[in-house]
Amino acid sequence: MTSRRQFLMAAATANLMNAARPHFPYPEFEARVARRDFRDLTKDVLPTPCMVVDLDLFEKNVKHMADQAKANGINVRPHVKIHKSVDVGKRQVAQGAIGLTCATMAEAELMSGAGIKHVLWTKQPVSTNNITRAVALSKKDPTFMFVVDDPKVVDWVGEAAGAANTRLKIGVSVFAGLNRQGIANGQPAVDLAQKVAKSKLMDFEGFMAYSGNAAHTKTWQARRKKSSDDLAGVRETVALARKAGLPVNFVSGGSTGTYNIDHENGLTELEAGSYVFMDTNYFAIGGKGDDKVYNDFAGALTVLTTVDSKQHANEATIDYGNKALNRPTDKVKGMPWLEVFNQGAEYGGLRWSEAGRDLKLGERLEIYCTTLDMSTNVYDRYYVARGDQIVDVWPIMGRSGAAQR
Repeated sequence: MTSRRQFLMAAATANLMNAARPHFPYPEFEARVARRDFRDLTKDVLPTPCMVVDLDLFEKNVKHMADQAKANGINVRPHVKIHKSVDVGKRQVAQGAIGLTCATMAEAELMSGAGIKHVLWTKQPVSTNNITRAVALSKKDPTFMFVVDDPKVVDWVGEAAGAANTRLKIGVSVFAGLNRQGIANGQPAVDLAQKVAKSKLMDFEGFMAYSGNAAHTKTWQARRKKSSDDLAGVRETVALARKAGLPVNFVSGGSTGTYNIDHENGLTELEAGSYVFMDTNYFAIGGKGDDKVYNDFAGALTVLTTVDSKQHANEATIDYGNKALNRPTDKVKGMPWLEVFNQGAEYGGLRWSEAGRDLKLGERLEIYCTTLDMSTNVYDRYYVARGDQIVDVWPIMGRSGAAQR
């Protein structure tokens, strides 16, 4: 039984420890973030669940991609759908990226509006809303480009460009194994490119061929073959286009999974995105030197969570739930003995069977998410850390930036 003296000594020690650690009322925490005063802000004062970026690993990932691309003679135009962050995009450009790739019109407007040039939008504008916005952004930023895969769209955007008295930079999206978009390779693609080039209001820039199915093909050799097969058609298309006298300023595509492959397959630039942070889907595809684990890029992003309840043996409840994109395929950083499971909208769970293991109430853990572009879409910001110290906060588009759609 604990004596009164032992109890008082333990309480005094706890008070001293707590006094040494800074505590901020939440309004003060938010005020500090707003004025970018990160002194004494550490992971233990963050609201959870939240996204944390390991700055050292992030910078290492961005540099590795830049160095590898340079060595292979291929450009990088990274995809922002992964991070949806101007801060990340600017750091990628600072490391040599020639521009950025966007999945939505709003992403393109945000990145271009932040002063980033040579933004490529990978979808063709079909609705009146997107046509109007694509033409308006082209007028405001003459380096902005988008793709088409249908002659009807060329007519529509041409009419809008004429009304706005502006020029458009356009690429042709060709089929590369993924059914969601892309005109047939060969003569159909060249005919569409010629239609663009003949317009007085458009400049044909090149081709986009995204082999999405190759990105997560397991094992490097199988991925290499899949990418080569998927991109065979675009190589034929580029040859025909050049024979017809068309300029081909870029051939865009590729992914984090094929970043060290696609310079062999006719691409001139990579749209890779996941490499900045990485997720468990990518860890599982295997790398050039390891068929089981893909370790070319480090896990630089985690979801920080708190153990909220512990009422059952070998099981704990955390505040990382379904609405925060908890997935059973997530992995706990540094604790491979833990299994993630779903509990509900605002609750997640951890369980284990290994003897001698346990978690503490209030303990904080970091979890690698399964799919980056899904997970980042539901958070407000990235807390950027060196070790436990928070050194920056980067807004995520959609909540701390422009409207997502």
